[in-house]
Amino acid sequence: MPRETICPVRPTTQQAVIPYVTQRAGEEAAPDNLVLRPSNVSRGRGHYRLFYADEEPMDRDLRQALWARVSFNPYDQRQHPTGDPEWSLMHPFRQRVTMERLRCQVCTASATTPLGLIFLAGAHDYERKEPPLLTNQPPVCPKHVRTAAALCPHLRKDPVVLLASSAPMYGVLGTVYGLVDGSVQVVAQPPEPLPYGHPNLPTLLASQLVRRLARYSVLTVSELTRRLGELPT
Repeated sequence: MPRETICPVRPTTQQAVIPYVTQRAGEEAAPDNLVLRPSNVSRGRGHYRLFYADEEPMDRDLRQALWARVSFNPYDQRQHPTGDPEWSLMHPFRQRVTMERLRCQVCTASATTPLGLIFLAGAHDYERKEPPLLTNQPPVCPKHVRTAAALCPHLRKDPVVLLASSAPMYGVLGTVYGLVDGSVQVVAQPPEPLPYGHPNLPTLLASQLVRRLARYSVLTVSELTRRLGELPT
Protein backbone atom coordinates (compact mmCIF):
# COMPACT_ATOMS: atom_id res chain seq x y z
CA MET A 1 0.00 0.00 0.00
CA PRO A 2 1.54 3.37 -1.03
CA ARG A 3 2.42 5.87 1.65
CA GLU A 4 0.78 8.76 -0.20
CA THR A 5 -2.71 8.79 -1.61
CA ILE A 6 -3.14 6.09 -4.24
CA CYS A 7 -5.38 8.52 -6.11
CA PRO A 8 -3.44 11.64 -7.08
CA VAL A 9 -6.11 13.75 -8.71
CA ARG A 10 -5.76 14.72 -12.33
CA PRO A 11 -5.44 18.52 -12.54
CA THR A 12 -7.46 20.29 -15.20
CA THR A 13 -7.60 23.88 -16.34
CA GLN A 14 -11.08 24.30 -14.92
CA GLN A 15 -11.39 22.06 -11.88
CA ALA A 16 -14.93 22.39 -10.55
CA VAL A 17 -14.68 19.86 -7.72
CA ILE A 18 -11.85 19.41 -5.26
CA PRO A 19 -12.24 16.50 -2.84
CA TYR A 20 -12.49 17.49 0.80
CA VAL A 21 -9.57 15.22 1.73
CA THR A 22 -7.14 16.85 -0.71
CA GLN A 23 -4.38 18.84 0.97
CA ARG A 24 -4.17 22.51 -0.05
CA ALA A 25 -1.24 24.81 -0.68
CA GLY A 26 -0.38 26.56 2.57
CA GLU A 27 -1.33 23.58 4.71
CA GLU A 28 2.09 22.65 6.04
CA ALA A 29 3.53 20.18 8.51
CA ALA A 30 3.66 21.62 12.03
CA PRO A 31 7.00 22.22 13.78
CA ASP A 32 8.49 19.03 15.18
CA ASN A 33 8.06 18.99 18.96
CA LEU A 34 7.86 15.25 19.54
CA VAL A 35 9.02 13.67 22.78
CA LEU A 36 9.43 10.06 23.90
CA ARG A 37 8.49 9.20 27.45
CA PRO A 38 8.83 5.92 29.34
CA SER A 39 5.58 4.01 29.46
CA ASN A 40 4.53 1.29 31.87
CA VAL A 41 1.76 0.15 29.54
CA SER A 42 3.50 0.46 26.17
CA ARG A 43 4.88 -2.63 24.48
CA GLY A 44 6.72 -0.51 21.91
CA ARG A 45 10.36 0.17 21.26
CA GLY A 46 12.10 0.20 24.64
CA HIS A 47 8.70 0.64 26.32
CA TYR A 48 8.46 4.29 25.26
CA ARG A 49 5.47 6.23 23.98
CA LEU A 50 5.49 9.12 21.53
CA PHE A 51 3.89 12.43 22.55
CA TYR A 52 3.72 16.05 21.47
CA ALA A 53 5.19 18.41 24.04
CA ASP A 54 1.96 20.45 23.78
CA GLU A 55 -0.40 17.59 22.95
CA GLU A 56 -4.13 18.16 22.48
CA PRO A 57 -6.99 15.61 22.41
CA MET A 58 -7.40 15.90 18.61
CA ASP A 59 -3.81 14.70 18.15
CA ARG A 60 -4.90 11.11 18.82
CA ASP A 61 -7.45 8.99 17.02
CA LEU A 62 -10.17 6.79 18.48
CA ARG A 63 -7.61 4.04 19.15
CA GLN A 64 -5.11 6.48 20.72
CA ALA A 65 -2.58 6.48 17.88
CA LEU A 66 -0.67 9.79 17.63
CA TRP A 67 -1.19 11.69 14.38
CA ALA A 68 1.00 13.95 12.26
CA ARG A 69 0.05 17.60 12.51
CA VAL A 70 -0.64 19.59 9.36
CA SER A 71 -1.97 23.15 9.49
CA PHE A 72 -5.45 24.13 8.25
CA ASN A 73 -6.33 26.79 5.71
CA PRO A 74 -9.51 28.83 6.30
CA TYR A 75 -12.74 27.06 5.37
CA ASP A 76 -15.35 28.49 3.01
CA GLN A 77 -19.11 28.79 3.55
CA ARG A 78 -19.54 25.11 2.66
CA GLN A 79 -17.03 24.19 5.36
CA HIS A 80 -14.53 23.07 2.75
CA PRO A 81 -10.86 24.12 2.83
CA THR A 82 -9.59 26.91 0.63
CA GLY A 83 -6.34 27.17 -1.33
CA ASP A 84 -4.86 25.56 -4.41
CA PRO A 85 -5.04 21.76 -4.24
CA GLU A 86 -1.96 19.63 -3.69
CA TRP A 87 -3.34 16.91 -5.91
CA SER A 88 -1.12 14.03 -4.81
CA LEU A 89 -1.65 14.49 -1.06
CA MET A 90 -4.43 13.81 1.41
CA HIS A 91 -4.59 16.02 4.50
CA PRO A 92 -3.93 13.62 7.42
CA PHE A 93 -6.68 14.96 9.66
CA ARG A 94 -9.33 15.13 6.94
CA GLN A 95 -8.42 11.65 5.71
CA ARG A 96 -8.66 10.36 9.26
CA VAL A 97 -12.03 12.00 9.97
CA THR A 98 -13.66 10.78 6.77
CA MET A 99 -12.38 7.26 7.41
CA GLU A 100 -13.40 7.24 11.09
CA ARG A 101 -16.88 8.61 10.38
CA LEU A 102 -17.34 6.86 7.01
CA ARG A 103 -17.93 10.11 5.19
CA CYS A 104 -17.54 10.82 1.49
CA GLN A 105 -14.01 11.88 0.61
CA VAL A 106 -15.41 14.47 -1.83
CA CYS A 107 -18.25 16.19 0.05
CA THR A 108 -18.27 14.68 3.61
CA ALA A 109 -21.86 13.41 3.27
CA SER A 110 -22.56 9.99 4.73
CA ALA A 111 -21.09 7.22 2.58
CA THR A 112 -23.43 4.60 4.05
CA THR A 113 -26.02 3.25 1.60
CA PRO A 114 -28.63 0.46 1.83
CA LEU A 115 -26.31 -1.59 -0.38
CA GLY A 116 -23.21 -1.04 1.73
CA LEU A 117 -20.18 1.24 1.73
CA ILE A 118 -18.77 2.38 -1.60
CA PHE A 119 -15.00 2.25 -2.06
CA LEU A 120 -13.24 2.85 -5.38
CA ALA A 121 -10.17 0.99 -6.61
CA GLY A 122 -8.16 0.18 -9.70
CA ALA A 123 -8.29 -3.37 -11.00
CA HIS A 124 -4.74 -4.14 -9.83
CA ASP A 125 -5.67 -3.16 -6.26
CA TYR A 126 -7.75 -6.28 -5.77
CA GLU A 127 -6.72 -8.71 -8.54
CA ARG A 128 -5.25 -11.95 -7.21
CA LYS A 129 -6.06 -10.86 -3.68
CA GLU A 130 -8.45 -12.63 -1.37
CA PRO A 131 -10.56 -10.76 1.18
CA PRO A 132 -9.90 -9.01 3.44
CA LEU A 133 -8.48 -6.09 1.47
CA LEU A 134 -6.81 -3.06 3.06
CA THR A 135 -7.52 0.47 1.84
CA ASN A 136 -6.39 3.96 2.81
CA GLN A 137 -8.95 5.56 0.50
CA PRO A 138 -12.02 7.03 2.24
CA PRO A 139 -15.38 5.92 0.84
CA VAL A 140 -17.57 7.96 -1.49
CA CYS A 141 -21.27 8.75 -1.51
CA PRO A 142 -23.48 7.68 -4.45
CA LYS A 143 -23.58 11.24 -5.80
CA HIS A 144 -19.81 11.45 -6.18
CA VAL A 145 -18.87 7.98 -7.43
CA ARG A 146 -18.38 9.11 -11.01
CA THR A 147 -16.81 12.40 -9.92
CA ALA A 148 -14.22 10.69 -7.72
CA ALA A 149 -13.45 8.17 -10.45
CA ALA A 150 -13.01 10.89 -13.06
CA LEU A 151 -10.66 12.87 -10.82
CA CYS A 152 -8.37 9.91 -10.18
CA PRO A 153 -5.89 8.82 -12.90
CA HIS A 154 -5.09 5.76 -10.79
CA LEU A 155 -8.51 4.39 -11.66
CA ARG A 156 -8.01 4.97 -15.39
CA LYS A 157 -11.09 4.58 -17.56
CA ASP A 158 -12.63 1.59 -15.84
CA PRO A 159 -12.70 2.02 -12.06
CA VAL A 160 -13.83 -0.80 -9.85
CA VAL A 161 -16.39 -0.39 -7.09
CA LEU A 162 -15.81 -2.39 -3.92
CA LEU A 163 -19.22 -2.49 -2.26
CA ALA A 164 -18.42 -3.43 1.32
CA SER A 165 -20.79 -4.79 3.93
CA SER A 166 -18.00 -4.85 6.52
CA ALA A 167 -15.08 -2.41 6.69
CA PRO A 168 -13.68 -2.22 10.24
CA MET A 169 -10.76 0.01 11.14
CA TYR A 170 -7.50 -1.91 10.77
CA GLY A 171 -4.57 0.36 11.58
CA VAL A 172 -2.46 3.26 10.35
CA LEU A 173 0.32 4.15 7.96
CA GLY A 174 3.05 6.28 9.44
CA THR A 175 6.60 6.74 10.69
CA VAL A 176 8.23 5.06 13.68
CA TYR A 177 10.38 7.18 15.99
CA GLY A 178 13.03 6.27 18.52
CA LEU A 179 15.82 7.74 20.64
CA VAL A 180 19.07 8.13 18.70
CA ASP A 181 21.98 9.69 20.59
CA GLY A 182 19.48 11.10 23.05
CA SER A 183 17.22 12.81 20.50
CA VAL A 184 13.91 11.79 18.94
CA GLN A 185 14.52 10.69 15.36
CA VAL A 186 12.90 8.63 12.61
CA VAL A 187 14.02 5.00 12.86
CA ALA A 188 11.65 3.25 10.42
CA GLN A 189 9.02 3.90 7.77
CA PRO A 190 6.99 0.69 7.47
CA PRO A 191 5.78 0.18 3.88
CA GLU A 192 2.64 -1.53 5.16
CA PRO A 193 0.13 -0.25 7.72
CA LEU A 194 0.58 -1.27 11.34
CA PRO A 195 -2.54 -2.86 12.80
CA TYR A 196 -3.97 -1.42 15.99
CA GLY A 197 -2.34 -3.30 18.85
CA HIS A 198 1.01 -3.64 17.07
CA PRO A 199 3.94 -3.32 19.53
CA ASN A 200 5.46 -0.43 17.54
CA LEU A 201 2.27 1.63 17.46
CA PRO A 202 3.09 3.61 20.65
CA THR A 203 6.12 5.16 18.90
CA LEU A 204 4.51 5.64 15.48
CA LEU A 205 3.34 8.99 14.09
CA ALA A 206 0.34 8.20 11.91
CA SER A 207 -0.50 9.89 8.62
CA GLN A 208 -3.28 7.74 7.12
CA LEU A 209 -5.99 5.54 8.60
CA VAL A 210 -6.57 2.15 7.01
CA ARG A 211 -9.75 0.08 6.94
CA ARG A 212 -10.07 -3.63 6.26
CA LEU A 213 -12.68 -4.59 3.69
CA ALA A 214 -13.72 -7.90 5.18
CA ARG A 215 -16.75 -8.60 3.00
CA TYR A 216 -17.34 -6.90 -0.33
CA SER A 217 -18.60 -7.43 -3.86
CA VAL A 218 -16.87 -6.14 -6.97
CA LEU A 219 -18.96 -4.03 -9.36
CA THR A 220 -18.50 -1.65 -12.24
CA VAL A 221 -19.68 1.93 -11.82
CA SER A 222 -22.55 1.21 -14.20
CA GLU A 223 -23.61 -1.85 -12.21
CA LEU A 224 -23.57 0.18 -9.00
CA THR A 225 -25.62 2.94 -10.61
CA ARG A 226 -28.20 0.40 -11.77
CA ARG A 227 -28.46 -1.22 -8.34
CA LEU A 228 -28.79 2.16 -6.62
CA GLY A 229 -31.52 3.10 -9.09
CA GLU A 230 -33.47 -0.04 -8.21
CA LEU A 231 -33.70 0.93 -4.54
CA PRO A 232 -37.15 2.07 -3.37
CA THR A 233 -37.47 5.82 -3.05
